[in-house]
Parts: sequence; structure tokens; C-alpha cells
Amino acid sequence: MARIQRPFYPIIYVRGYAMTKDEVVQTTSTPYMGFEAGSTKIRQAQDGRIVKFVFESPLVRLMKDYDYRDTYAAGAENSGRLSPRSIVIHRYYDDADPAFGSGKTPSIPDAATSLGQLIVALRDRICGNNDADRKAFRVYLVAHSMGGLICRCLLQNPEVASADVRGMVDKVFTYATPHNGIEVGGINVPSLLSINDLDNFNRGVMAKYLKVPKEKVNTLGDSGFPPARFFSLIGTNSRDYAVANGLSAMAAGQLSDGLVRIENAYVADSPRAFVNRSHSGFFGIVNSEEGYQNLSRFLFGDLSASARLDITALPFPPEIEQARKRGKKIASSYYIETTVAPRGAYTYDLTSRTKAHESAVRREYAELFDQDGNLIRNARAPTLFSVYLDSSKITAGSEVSFSIDLAVSTAGYEVDGALFLKQHIPGEFLFRDTLVLFAKRNDDGTWALRYVWADEHWATGPKNAAEVARMGKKAVGVAQASPTLFAVPVASNKGFQAQLTIALSPWA
Repeated sequence: MARIQRPFYPIIYVRGYAMTKDEVVQTTSTPYMGFEAGSTKIRQAQDGRIVKFVFESPLVRLMKDYDYRDTYAAGAENSGRLSPRSIVIHRYYDDADPAFGSGKTPSIPDAATSLGQLIVALRDRICGNNDADRKAFRVYLVAHSMGGLICRCLLQNPEVASADVRGMVDKVFTYATPHNGIEVGGINVPSLLSINDLDNFNRGVMAKYLKVPKEKVNTLGDSGFPPARFFSLIGTNSRDYAVANGLSAMAAGQLSDGLVRIENAYVADSPRAFVNRSHSGFFGIVNSEEGYQNLSRFLFGDLSASARLDITALPFPPEIEQARKRGKKIASSYYIETTVAPRGAYTYDLTSRTKAHESAVRREYAELFDQDGNLIRNARAPTLFSVYLDSSKITAGSEVSFSIDLAVSTAGYEVDGALFLKQHIPGEFLFRDTLVLFAKRNDDGTWALRYVWADEHWATGPKNAAEVARMGKKAVGVAQASPTLFAVPVASNKGFQAQLTIALSPWA
């Protein structure tokens, strides 16, 4: 029997919410609870054109790419020794199916308690009585939607599991989890709406089972679990969520995956990525190549990369600048778009925040500069992305390579409260280019970085050595141990200037 060895720990999949009895029965009637669902369709353009692309499912891909196995044998769940590379389904809904149990739906704390028991049983079946293996045992939790709240309840509620059990969880990856609750028509679902357990997504109820103040529901609280090891994958495609004949998507509104609003779909201070996928369905986030590529790199990759954009010059058009000098009050806002993809990617991005997908970062001029155009101290500089890369996937040379499509555009100007339309070009870009980065591990374990702007040079041509930013202990993106920071100057002939600070660090 194989021994426990990082990074290939067993994976427990925790499915999402089943609202009605029929949905519960459909859930319990499938062996992998949705983790086996593949897809053949991806969106290609805003006009609705669809490209056929066969994604076999995250279950099959983990088996094909990383030699994972399920835990079923002879029509039952295997009761003997298991391989460390096992994929286990947390079947917490079984008791809600009258065919298997009492017909009563378990509460989130109940489901979290049984998840803790499953982790202990899994350790015993993989490690036996081997003390070294039992000490080294860890597990990955991968969850969709409400399943992520069950995982958080396990980690955050001390009444659910012991510290020893919580300590066996190494990483958590969530797809489309409502970490800050669900809103209908802009209003958080009420706590009185207990029918079909919809109150699970009320922030007051969440605060109780997560053991955090109501205003900190989307945090890990005092759990001690490192936020850097908790990943949130966020869907940005609301139009393709077909549940309730589209009524759910209508209620959730734009800036959502059709059920969970973007702003509610992540844990604060933790890494996250944005993909143009809906909550579930044919264009769902779990059965997507984007989801799988983020999952596999977060679990098995060896390089963490994050970036922050510090804007130092944000010019106005000549007429707006003249109005500002005459004492007029100027208000403006900007969209910052970022798409990151590794070398060799064809059908997916690791993260994409764009205006077209209603997920671009938005900043107001007043958040960055004062009325005289002076940079505000400690301005709210946006973190653009947190992604994970895997040097074992290098397809050429000895460097990990990835690209960053970066664009900054104006959302419009106001002069003394009146919208300025004269000579205004909607969405005019102040900067737009593709940065191609090449990272190589040094002998001492640190990383060296080279880069090229794709609009200026061929990516296969000469690269500039990225200058190490002298920033002391200032953190970039998520907290990382001894990050290597690189500063890439960003500028355009319109006068836009910024510094893109990229943090690279080993990941395991």
C-alpha cells in the first residue's frame, strides 16, 4: 500500500444544497454527487456563440492526470485499506433520503460533524496503526456551494470537531460558495425562511454555526486555519444559470453566478479567482476546465503568484484637466481588467475579471488621488489576482510562464456633478497590453522573473530582468512566507503610470 506523501493527500468532495425532497433523492441516487458531471459546451463570445469542448469531469481528470481512485468496490463503499490518492464523497444527504435514513435533512453543524467523523475514518483506513503515517495524514476538502459552508463549520465551530480533526485539513477549495450569504433582490434571505433550510444562507444564522460575529461572516474568524490555504473560485456568468426557469438568476441579478453574488462568494483575506461560469448547469463552474485547472494547481502546484497595481499617475483628458484647474469639482471612476492564463492554455483562463463579464475591479479617482491630483497616502490599491502554477507542467524550456492581460479604462467623468459627454468616447482605455512572465526557480528555492510586453516584442524574444521591489515586510496579496517581490513599470503615452508588484513564492 502506498504511503502518505505530500502533495497527494486524499480528497473529500462536499456537494452543495439540495432544496426539495426530489432534489435530495436525485442527489443520493448518484455515486459521486455531481463531481462526475462533465460538459461539452463553453461560451466563446457575448453574442451567444458556443464552442464544443469535451471536459470529462474533475473526477475523471484527477484519475487520469494524478492517479486518484474512487472508494467504491463490488457495489459498496470499500471498507478495507484505501490508497492515499483516494477521492471520497461526503454523502451527508443520505439520511435525508427515506430509502436510506430517517428522511430528515441534516443541519449544517450535523453535516460538519459527520464530515469530521469521515476524516477520522479515512485516516484509519489509509494509515492503519502506522504512527508515522497517522502523524503525516492530511486531507483536502473540495466543496461546491453550501458544501463550502459545511467545511467552514467544521473548521470554525469548536463544538463540531476537535482541534486534532481540524488540524488534519490541509487545504480547502470552494466552488461558488455563498461565504457571505445569498441575496434575493438585493436582500439577504431572512432567518424566518426556514422552509427547505433556506435560512442556512442568512447571515445571522450563518454567524451562529460559524461562530463569528454577523459582520464577519465571510471570514475564518478565530479558527486558526490559514486564509492562504482556503481558495474561493467565483463564477461571473449569471445568464446561463437555468434553475427555476431563470428566476433565480433574475433574483440574484447581474454581478453574480446566477445564485451567488460575486461580492459574497469569497472568504476575506484568502486567494480567489474569477471565471465566466454559472453556479451550475451546462455552463457550470464545477464541470469546467477553468475550475479544474485552478483546483489542480492549488492542490498540487509549487508556485504562488499574486499581483497588486499601484497607480501613480491617472491623467484627465485636456478639457477635464482644464476644468479641474479652474476649480471645478471632478469625479471619475475606472475599470481595471485582468485576465491570467498559463503557457499552453487554449480553452481556459485561471482568472478573468473583465467589464464584459461584469467583474472588473472598479476604483474611483477620489480613492486614489485628492482633488489637486496628489496621490493619497495608503491609497486603496487593488490586488489583481492570486493564482497557482505548477512547474511540472512546463512544456518548453525551464521556466514557468504565464500571461497577464491588463487594461485600465474610464467609466466616465463628471464636472460639478454633471456628466461630461462632450468628446467623450465610452470606455476609452488609458492602458492596455499583455504582460508575459517567465519565472525560474533558483538553487536557493527563490524565484527569478523575466518579462516582456507582448505589444512591443515577441514573447520568444529577449526579456528584461524584473527589478526586485524594495518593500520591506509590506505584504502583497495573500499572506505568504518570505515572498519575492518584483516591480514591473506600467505606462502609456496618455500619461498613465503605475507599478505592477508581483509576488512569487514557493507553494506546497
